[in-house]
Amino acid sequence: MDWQKREAARARMRLLVKVLLTKYKYPPDKQPDTVKKVIGQAECS
Repeated sequence: MDWQKREAARARMRLLVKVLLTKYKYPPDKQPDTVKKVIGQAECS
């Protein structure tokens, strides 16, 4: 996928995940680990 190759696209994906976590009131102190997990799962598919 394109977003896996381009750093700007990866940064945008991380931002979108953070926005969604904030929207659904995910605890801010757990967000960094969760973002890594979500991006890792997306890379596997």
